Amino acid sequence: MKNLLKTNTGRLRIIGFLEGPSLLTLLFIAMPMKYLFEMPFLTRPIGTIHGALFLLFIFNTLSVGVEQNWNFKDTTWKVLLACVIPFGTFYIDAKILSKIKNQ
Repeated sequence: MKNLLKTNTGRLRIIGFLEGPSLLTLLFIAMPMKYLFEMPFLTRPIGTIHGALFLLFIFNTLSVGVEQNWNFKDTTWKVLLACVIPFGTFYIDAKILSKIKNQ
């Protein structure tokens, strides 16, 4: 874990591990509670947390993309897309981020 904090790629992986569950929590717990059970009390705090993690993921993805000389059409867009698809950050971590050498 300490090694992940030392590089931009490692920090992106950590943010992805946090952003992924925040999206899942928002989509599968907070939103159904709000719209199906009329209990909106979780939507605002979880939405705020997810929004902050989402923005961190976007900015760090662009930073890592520049640092790693990713071609936007080949790699960067896939990583950016992952943060709006449920379980996407976990998939991208396994397929792209975990294979980057300088972690």
